[in-house]
Amino acid sequence: MGEQEKSTTSRRSFLTKAAGAALAASLPAGAQSAAVPKSTAGNKSHGKGKRPLNVLFFMSDDMRPELASYNSRFNAHSPNIDALGAHGVRFDRNYCQFPLCNPSRSSLFTGHLPRETGVLGNSAAVVKAHPEWITLPHLFRQNGYTTLRTGKLFHAGLDDPAAWTDFDGDVESMHPTTIGKKMDLPRVQIPMADGSMQPLPDNARADHSDEILVLDGDGEGAGDYLVADRAIKMLQQVAADPDKPFFVGCGFSKPHSPPQAPQRFFDMYDAEKITLPPDFAAWPTVPAGFPRAAIRPHNADLFIGRGASEAEAKQVIRAYLASISWADWNLGRVVAELERLKLRDNTVIVFVADHGYQLGEKGKWSKAGSLFEGGTRVPLVIDIPGAKGNGRACTRMVQSLDIYRTMCELAGLEVPAGVEGTSLVPLLQDPRGPKWDSTAYSIWSEDGRTIHGTAVRTEQWRYAEYGKDAANGAMLFDVHADPMELTNLADDPKHAATRAELSRLVNAYSYPV
Repeated sequence: MGEQEKSTTSRRSFLTKAAGAALAASLPAGAQSAAVPKSTAGNKSHGKGKRPLNVLFFMSDDMRPELASYNSRFNAHSPNIDALGAHGVRFDRNYCQFPLCNPSRSSLFTGHLPRETGVLGNSAAVVKAHPEWITLPHLFRQNGYTTLRTGKLFHAGLDDPAAWTDFDGDVESMHPTTIGKKMDLPRVQIPMADGSMQPLPDNARADHSDEILVLDGDGEGAGDYLVADRAIKMLQQVAADPDKPFFVGCGFSKPHSPPQAPQRFFDMYDAEKITLPPDFAAWPTVPAGFPRAAIRPHNADLFIGRGASEAEAKQVIRAYLASISWADWNLGRVVAELERLKLRDNTVIVFVADHGYQLGEKGKWSKAGSLFEGGTRVPLVIDIPGAKGNGRACTRMVQSLDIYRTMCELAGLEVPAGVEGTSLVPLLQDPRGPKWDSTAYSIWSEDGRTIHGTAVRTEQWRYAEYGKDAANGAMLFDVHADPMELTNLADDPKHAATRAELSRLVNAYSYPV
């Protein structure tokens, strides 16, 4: 073991022991047994008289922190997620490790970096690539928990069957099983890159931005409604056996395309009052002074193969926000049932999204390929009964990779060998107090095999390199002075020293010796 690795291990061990003891002191008496780490791997019993913390784990798909509590640009109406953050700890600067569903989720649920999982696209199952690893829900099952899942936690079709007490393989569809009404977008011809006018799309060229659906009623029969219904039934099931702890995973697909929600959620937003971002473009556009690799030439989710008029863009942003509000409403239904069953005072609630999204910034309507703030920053809330940090926001730099170690410490489970990340328990105790290594990383692969870009985020800077040693260019942003990432400082001589240090971090992360 090298000196740097020894130092990291020593620091992690110290933080884990100190924070575990501090958190235990802050919890209600009935929950303290779950606060201090102990070696329980493989045990089927938590001991007589113990009350291990239950877990209710929420995920959302494609949801950037466009939530009222995050003071975001468009401020979606999200009272239930906001309430979780007000009751627990809201992490304002949490970053995913890869701006795509499967690689991000595979990293989160194994506690391994994407370059270690080798899962750099949406087709490979991490449990098949690494059968020796123990996924987070599987670890809870090994330690005597009832583990149940509804909706999308792992990527669709690439789940870990061994992780769940009951596994039927179903992942509710992203598409509704009831018919709503399709929303007609305003059709405006816009200039293409060569100056000619874009032909209006026909049905054969329709993409997800042409499939905005206004669902009937409350969305009964549609994917996320069904996910919430199943989660409610699962909570009722585990409540019938109060002596056995549970891990219930609930994965919502919205606001993933195609956007959809009941009419009353669309009514919360006025498209005419939506202000487009200052770098909005009709087509994916590489701004002057930016590397070409920073923006993919074609969108992957919305406005696929065609440009976006300002009128269309506003309607699609409205639909994205409505989708968030509907997912938030469904989450609220599940939390209400947890409270009705009197389970909340002994249950950790986690809410996180898999990755961010761009809503027309630089003409991009997707997450794929985005090493910008919009593509990699994601909401994270952890609500633990009685923790001293509850009700406060944390502005420290954290990563979704940290969730695995955090959940192990909170439940008192031994962390499997090789798991990366740092437990967030010190921040749950004091969201601003502890000294913190404020660095977060994200990578991108265009072909699912090779790392094409790596971004590092510190308190002040976002830096990304494309290709080893920035062979395909670099980006540097002062995120405080330039939060919209409009000016690339990578080649500014005044920032040469900053770039050199961040480049060193990027290369050590993606290309370790």
